[in-house]
Amino acid sequence: MPPKKRNSGTSQSKEMKPTAENASPDKKESPELYGDKDAEFVTLCKSLHVTDPVCDRAWTLWKTVQESVDEDSQKKLWGACLFVTVTDMDATCFTLTQVLKAVCLNVKQFIDLVRKLDVNLDTISTKVNSALSRLDKKYDVMLALYQRFEKERETVRTCWTMFLLAKGRALQMEDDLVISFQLLLCTLELIIKRCPPDLLQPLYKSAISKIQSPPTRTSRRNQSKTKSRAVEPEVDVQLLETLCKENECSAEEVKNVYQTSFMAFLESMDLSRSPDFPQVNDIDQQYEEHYLKSRDIDGRMFFNGDETVLAPKVEISQVERTPKKNLSDEDGLLVPPQTPIRAAMTSIQLLRGDLTSSGDQPSANLVTYFKHCTVDPTQDVQKRLETLGQVFSQRFGQAVGPHCVVYGRQRFTLGVRLYYRVMEEMLKSEEKRLSVQNFSKLLNDSTFHTSLLACALEVVMATYGGYSHGGADSAETDVCFPWILNVFNLTAFDFYKVIESFIKADPTLSKEIVKHLETCENLIMERLAWRTGSPLFELLKQEHESGGAEQVETPANFSQPLQHNHTAADLYLSPMRPGLRVLPPESSSQTSSQPASQATSQPPRPLKSNSLSLFYKKLYRLAYTRLKMLCSYLLSSHPEFEPIIWTLFQHTLQHEYELMRDRHLDQLMMSAMYAICKVKSVDLRFKTIVTAYKNMANTSQETFKHVLITEGHYDSIIVFYNQVFMQKLKTNILQYASTRPPTLSPIPQIPCSPYKFPNSPLRVPGSNNVYISPLKSTRMSPGIMTPRSKMLVSIGESFGPSNRFQKINQMVNSSDRSLKRTLDHGSTPKPLKRLRFDVDGQDEADGRLVTNGACLTEQQLK
Repeated sequence: MPPKKRNSGTSQSKEMKPTAENASPDKKESPELYGDKDAEFVTLCKSLHVTDPVCDRAWTLWKTVQESVDEDSQKKLWGACLFVTVTDMDATCFTLTQVLKAVCLNVKQFIDLVRKLDVNLDTISTKVNSALSRLDKKYDVMLALYQRFEKERETVRTCWTMFLLAKGRALQMEDDLVISFQLLLCTLELIIKRCPPDLLQPLYKSAISKIQSPPTRTSRRNQSKTKSRAVEPEVDVQLLETLCKENECSAEEVKNVYQTSFMAFLESMDLSRSPDFPQVNDIDQQYEEHYLKSRDIDGRMFFNGDETVLAPKVEISQVERTPKKNLSDEDGLLVPPQTPIRAAMTSIQLLRGDLTSSGDQPSANLVTYFKHCTVDPTQDVQKRLETLGQVFSQRFGQAVGPHCVVYGRQRFTLGVRLYYRVMEEMLKSEEKRLSVQNFSKLLNDSTFHTSLLACALEVVMATYGGYSHGGADSAETDVCFPWILNVFNLTAFDFYKVIESFIKADPTLSKEIVKHLETCENLIMERLAWRTGSPLFELLKQEHESGGAEQVETPANFSQPLQHNHTAADLYLSPMRPGLRVLPPESSSQTSSQPASQATSQPPRPLKSNSLSLFYKKLYRLAYTRLKMLCSYLLSSHPEFEPIIWTLFQHTLQHEYELMRDRHLDQLMMSAMYAICKVKSVDLRFKTIVTAYKNMANTSQETFKHVLITEGHYDSIIVFYNQVFMQKLKTNILQYASTRPPTLSPIPQIPCSPYKFPNSPLRVPGSNNVYISPLKSTRMSPGIMTPRSKMLVSIGESFGPSNRFQKINQMVNSSDRSLKRTLDHGSTPKPLKRLRFDVDGQDEADGRLVTNGACLTEQQLK
């Protein structure tokens, strides 16, 4: 067997690249080395240099899944098993590219195949799943970058390889699309200015010729040992700005990337002082070392057109498709296709444009609000921003890359501008609502300011590509939500309080950003607000101790529309503990259910937290929406079960809320569904519930595979049901089997979207999917409009002959889609063949309920 450790370098790569096809299988040797393993499997293992433990474990895994996975090629399945094994064992046997070549699979096909191995729901560990997600995202970013690189200009292999090496060395988080693209522009600047002029397009040739004198390197040498670089003489500013303008990218941001990350890379390569074109062999060899160390995708194969990294044809057509134009000249310029790069650049451009007029300091109106406070918050606000700015920038650099602190400062600056602007709009709204200007208590609340700033930064981070993935917690190097909560040491429940008011206060937010914030809100309600240490538990405890448990959300209110009349001031200033409400003169911004004069004349009574009330209103509506979706998958033949399951589910959330501590909302939902089906003698197994659950949106395998049982101990959803859920609620569950079941809870009214504001599109009465929307900004010039946004009709502008409207009507009428989608395919999802995480290997649907070691038969339930 080859040694476990290997030397990096080109020679080693050539040694490792032979595949099973060109290797000579030694079938006589295989029984001696590998026992009874298949000879072709032996050959594959030898070609990939796997160790004995890896080989044994991969073979065992294959024996487990071979009958469950519908895969024509046995060899491809072996490759997937080997990848899972080396990932779980942290073995350094082969790279992803090498196994792809060995089994002749595309990246996307291979990732799909590995995910199919999870037929028993415990085959793929969370470690493997995380590695797959990282590879998938990294591949998508690399593909988008290469398609832009290849399409826009003459491809140069050295340039692409140099960019790959720069990205690998400069970025710890290589799946950051925006910074990666900015690094690509820096690489192009270096290559273009060192290329022979006759190879350049006229645009770049003219950009270089505008430089008055050739750059000197003397000053560059003097500055190379210093940490501060006010001027970088090597940078061709004119050329860089030309590249940025052509690609709709911020020149300021790209210059910062050049002067920090890219210049540090050039110095490490000793290229910053050389005017010559980079040595091809040297760049290629160093990238080879980096690629072998990372053990994932060899980015050079994009340049070679290798089939293992080519996107499926459908994806390529979606990315590169340009709208066909058979229109008259009056329809304007041809709009470029909406690629991932262009979409990101357009979003950033719009955000920066919106915040251009917003300063880094409070506006005059905001300063006036500060001065009207009994206690002026100005100094505390400035000191807090300075402290949090340093924390944010440092943590951003730790997550993204060693030279990326400056990028964190840039994004923090944008966040501060948005924070000031939204705060001012919130205060204007409060002043109009309450006819007061003294907001001393709110503006001196540190949690309010931190939450508002965190929300502004989340908008900025999402605009730059950091959308929430949902599911399990993000990795340490992932800046997606809830990363910002960890950075600011902010509880999710406090962050939730500001989301709705933030959206109302900023009508310029795009539909995608509003949807992202709504996703963040759902994540908070599903699990983040239920973590140990959350103030939510203290509020619930106070509510129950004061006898107000039934007031968390009155069941009679379920059928009423969700009223969005709570503001951030209401939620942050709502009482944290029961007591008497006494309103001092300066705190009249608080919302009181009775006049202050009456507060002292009536006996003290417990106060209900507005934040808790609104949280539960939204929680119930989210919970019922999720339950209704799952019931439509599984219980279409038993529609009468849905309100019964909902009643048990709602009872659990209201009276047994401790079951949510460090758990997920969907875990209680699935347990409630199983419990009701059990007492109603319907054979619905957990394996079937989990199979259907996996097909729902925003779900993660962690939800049913990694459930808290006792402190520090996690197991499957089945173990949770038997040992925790059913033990706590068995008396209540059994009531639903009696002839006099509990009264059913009303069904909450589910709005289409909780965020419908004045600037939202309005449906034309009596129309079919026709909406009108006010034009938000005149900055949406044809040059930056997407193909989708260019289809908007602006009344007052020339649109052409009347038959154009007739065509639109025909198009709209023909696009009537069924709302049933995939939920009405007719049958219950096919249950999995095995569920190996069942308790003690026994299937749970055996007609018994386990209660404290005893078994309760279905006959006893009747």
